[in-house]
Amino acid sequence: MIRAVGYHVADASSFEWEERPPGAEGQEPRQAADVTGAAELKQSRGRVWRYPPGTRGRRHADKAQEEVFVVIAGTLTMLLGDPPDRVDVGPQSVVAVEPGTPLQVRNEGSEELVLYIYGAPPEQEGADFFEDPGDL
Repeated sequence: MIRAVGYHVADASSFEWEERPPGAEGQEPRQAADVTGAAELKQSRGRVWRYPPGTRGRRHADKAQEEVFVVIAGTLTMLLGDPPDRVDVGPQSVVAVEPGTPLQVRNEGSEELVLYIYGAPPEQEGADFFEDPGDL
């Protein structure tokens, strides 16, 4: 009898962390671990991110993907829309962003921010990038 496996496990202890350039000059680099390959995702893409205190990602709007941000630890600050609205959420919170919506991920807290970010569909059609609006 052939048994089909319908699940895959991506254990954090086996993640390979990749340093990503800081979102702004003078900030510490962020780190990302690919979940897409580790969990063999086919209908979405995912990464676990680690943002040191005071760091931020690039402000952008994804052209095709709905993006979902799941806070694991710390406080996530997001700038959403244009002009940007500031949203702050803590652990176990989720922010879903529709394609074409400008967004920026920030860690404005004093602890490391850890989040799982995934998007669907898995194909990337690029993103538009915007200037960092500074402090809000």
